Amino acid sequence: MTKDYQEHTLESSDGSTVVLLRCDGYDQKRVDETVARGISMLSGAARFAAQGEHILLKPNLLVAKPPERAVTTHPAVFRAAARAFRDTGAELHYGDSTGFGRIETVARRSGIAAVAEELGIPLADFRAGRTVSFPDGHTIKQFVIAEGALEADGIISLSKLKTHALTRFTGAIKNMFGCVPGMLKGEFHGRLNKMDKFASMLVDLNRLLRPRLHIMDGIVGMEGNGPHNGKPRPLNALLFSTDPVALDAVACRLIHLDPALVPTEYWGKQLGLGDYTNVHVTGDAVETLACPDFKVKRDKEFSADTMHPLLSRLMKNYVVPRPVIREERCIKCGNCVKICPVNPKALDFPDANGQSPPRYAYKRCIRCYCCQEICPEGAIEVETPLLGRLIHR
Repeated sequence: MTKDYQEHTLESSDGSTVVLLRCDGYDQKRVDETVARGISMLSGAARFAAQGEHILLKPNLLVAKPPERAVTTHPAVFRAAARAFRDTGAELHYGDSTGFGRIETVARRSGIAAVAEELGIPLADFRAGRTVSFPDGHTIKQFVIAEGALEADGIISLSKLKTHALTRFTGAIKNMFGCVPGMLKGEFHGRLNKMDKFASMLVDLNRLLRPRLHIMDGIVGMEGNGPHNGKPRPLNALLFSTDPVALDAVACRLIHLDPALVPTEYWGKQLGLGDYTNVHVTGDAVETLACPDFKVKRDKEFSADTMHPLLSRLMKNYVVPRPVIREERCIKCGNCVKICPVNPKALDFPDANGQSPPRYAYKRCIRCYCCQEICPEGAIEVETPLLGRLIHR
């Protein structure tokens, strides 16, 4: 554990409260009890939802994968949260904007749809969006937000603990990006092709939507090539907080990642969304659930954002990690080409009939890693060029 790591994760008795509870596996009774306990430790469900209110449950529904792949919020956690808030008399809906494909397909494959149907929770409209002004935004002054999110009186975020090629870690803050409809998310990647801009946009989005409560599914997280093609890793943790910055900070501590290296954490503190340096953890001790060998990118990186344009281009091409296609795993589906947000595309098929894997034009690539995130076969990995590896030794 580095000195920086210790300094940036200082606990305080007067900071934002994060409830951290052990939950060994997805046995429904155990999850129900743990979720109920976590919510009660933050003053109970009635603090966050009232009778007759429209409450949106916002799980992570990235792509259509079964629960055991740890890509999406587990249905047992969704069920437990739904039961807790249904008992308040609130009218529940659920929704997310998927990374690729139809939300109905993703919800069904993830197991969420079956639970929602059983409990009578309808799917909110996340296809249509409405422009919302946000004059206090640091990076973005207006967003297009899904109707289902705007129509809710309050949002309960149900995030998943995973690694992420662009932001190192995806949790509570990143989960709200799913309130931006469909392919509009790709437009943000294209417009905000600097890490700081993209991260501060995510913080602006959270400042606009202000979920009432964040619950994170860390019972089984994802390490390595996340947020879609990494490996499931048991962490046996559920986390609860009203402060997404503090919650993500505690999740980072569980996987021995310095929150100061996570851009959404830095901007979350800078813009007043929350604080990762002043956190009060209650429930179980972080040390009892920590996973020091969790595979996540921990090395510090050079930022090309403020450099001279020529030096910035050299850094991007020879130092900054880039997506690489493993041809033996590529099924030539073309999803990566479709989702690339730049114009002209940074990757495309070299032949008209698509018989060979797509190839990158790295000079056009903005390193958003949307292609890596969406690949259904895990054929795209993020790789640091030789010079970058030598620098980080």
